[in-house]
Amino acid sequence: MTTQNLLVELFVEELPPKALQKLGDAFATVLGDQLKTQGLASAASVVTPFASPRRLAAHVTAVADKAADKAVQQKLMPVTVGLDKDGNATPALLKKLQALGADVSNPTAAVAALKRAQDGKAEALFYDSVVPGATLQAGLQKALDEAIAKLPIPKVMSYQLETDCGMDNFLPGWTSVNFVRPAHGLVALHGSTVVPVKALGLTAGNSTQGHRFEAAVSPVVLADADSYAATLQKDGAVIASFAERKAEIARQLAAAAAKVGNGARPIEDEALLDEVTALVERPNVVICQFEEQFLGVPQECLILTMKANQKYFPLLDAAGKLTNKFLVVSNISPEDTSFVTGGNERVVRPRLADAKFFFDQDRKKTLASRVEGLGKVVYHNKLGTQGERVERVRAIAKAIAQQLGDAQLVQDADLAAQLAKTDLITDMVGEFPELQGIMGGYYALNDGLGETVAHAIEDHYKPRFAGDALPRNTAGVVVALADKLETLVGMFGIGNLPTGDRDPFALRRHALGVIRMLVEKDLPLDLSALLAGAVPAFGDKITDASAALADFIYDRLAGSLREQGYSAQEVDAVLALRPQRLALVQKQLAAVRAFAALPEAPALAAANKRVGNILKKAEVEGPVDAHVNPALLQEQAEKDLFAALQRFVPEANAQFDAGDYTASLQTLAVLRAPVDAFFDDVMVNAEQLDLRLNRLGLLKSLHEAMNRVADLSRLAA
Repeated sequence: MTTQNLLVELFVEELPPKALQKLGDAFATVLGDQLKTQGLASAASVVTPFASPRRLAAHVTAVADKAADKAVQQKLMPVTVGLDKDGNATPALLKKLQALGADVSNPTAAVAALKRAQDGKAEALFYDSVVPGATLQAGLQKALDEAIAKLPIPKVMSYQLETDCGMDNFLPGWTSVNFVRPAHGLVALHGSTVVPVKALGLTAGNSTQGHRFEAAVSPVVLADADSYAATLQKDGAVIASFAERKAEIARQLAAAAAKVGNGARPIEDEALLDEVTALVERPNVVICQFEEQFLGVPQECLILTMKANQKYFPLLDAAGKLTNKFLVVSNISPEDTSFVTGGNERVVRPRLADAKFFFDQDRKKTLASRVEGLGKVVYHNKLGTQGERVERVRAIAKAIAQQLGDAQLVQDADLAAQLAKTDLITDMVGEFPELQGIMGGYYALNDGLGETVAHAIEDHYKPRFAGDALPRNTAGVVVALADKLETLVGMFGIGNLPTGDRDPFALRRHALGVIRMLVEKDLPLDLSALLAGAVPAFGDKITDASAALADFIYDRLAGSLREQGYSAQEVDAVLALRPQRLALVQKQLAAVRAFAALPEAPALAAANKRVGNILKKAEVEGPVDAHVNPALLQEQAEKDLFAALQRFVPEANAQFDAGDYTASLQTLAVLRAPVDAFFDDVMVNAEQLDLRLNRLGLLKSLHEAMNRVADLSRLAA
């Protein structure tokens, strides 16, 4: 058995660029895993993926030409079934052995070769055999079939393979193949040896195709598996590695920006860089420009049209402002690049002219004049039009603004809420939906509404994604909160909830947006009051689902906190109390973490859990009052616990009210000794009713004092 490196390449027509990297990684990973599973490759074998617009490939190190034989022990049947009373093989056993390929010409010898071992309560017969290891051709064929079958193909296409049939036999000669794109070549090299596997109607060889226009030779013949990337680059003018091609594009973009000078830098967009990497085989970055007159259009419009429509990289100056130069990643490298430059400049000009036209036309109407038009745009068949939605957002925003600020804030928030959706019916947003909110901000400034309102309109969709900035001013925060609450309350109110991966109204993102604003802006707003306050704006269109919505938001908060590094126990302890001021949750978590580090914490958490269980059972017969009659305290341990509560709880409560949750819990840690003594020496469920109720009242007082910051019983092991 010898090992050599393996190279497999599938040569196809241009693959979908947004899926290319995922396709390349999946092809290589499944191929490598299958070879390892069959014993043809080891756990130490390194799998390297390659993916270019017209090829998927994988290089696997240390692949054997044949897997090692494998000893297998197989259970046959219980001894009582396989052997008769004299120990001879039964017909059932002989039939089973024959099916496994064993020699049954001498039944006595066949039985003697079997092993007997205990299997549960009965003794069973076991047959040892050796399974030959897979050959490379058979194993690679299976691995290749599996790799192709498991490709995450976004959309399959059907095509027909060419046949040698004549016209008289034309239709029966066609064979349909289903794949992401038509395949035209297959390479499989084990060292320098071709492995004759088949896929998609193709038989593997040792040659592939290079760049459509710039390959030095055609076909490109590969000497061995290890020379794949170097030969493709030298003879085929193709950088086969997705990662290397991406790095080369990034290097050329930076070099071209430096050549422009004045601190110019290409816009940072990882998704665009990935997509362009998937579009070219031999990148060549060239510098282009457009007329400066277009810079009068909001730069977001120009950047979007260049990125989305043309896959260009706009250049920003040192201050982050758009320049009239942009970078194009070409797939050809001519000596004279003027044709490439001129062609791309001609292509982008009409796009920018369209953006300028939309911008100029939109500014002829004020945002206020568009409000009426929202009444003709359907938002949801159960929730009415965008016009109705705007009125709900205004009502919710007004209530929030009244809690957070003065009359000016109420006025600014109301105006911003009224106009925030009007850019949906502008030409620019109709062409570029991604600019909603952004264009509203520009048009508000054009209408002379001032920066406060303009920024609130632009920011009311924020945060749009994880890590996005929050609204810049309080009016923007108010409208953003109102907008997200309207969506959440409305959708929950009509039962339109997220299921699995489906969340068409982005309710999870809206919930996280609400959480972030409440927390990061330190807003003095109670969550339940916010949710309940939004319900009346809907009239009879919805049912009140505030309780379910609150659970949904706390679930999102719990997940977010765990991602930030808090343990599930810590998060559970704090959120079990359903804290209303979300801005204080992290302080509570910090206090819980500090408390858990104290030596008294485990005993107090366990005692707290015990107290909770006692009270839960007692409250079946009626509520327990946190009242203690000192005259009914008989045992020294209960007197000591009462005295400790009288001494330390007021101090802990004062610290809690001052927001020093850590100090509050640490003050209560001194209760460990009297609590332990109480449970050692005092019978809570005394037969005398007044004594029992008094002791339950003492525990209720202890429970209330200990659980203001968090439910400490959740910390118990």
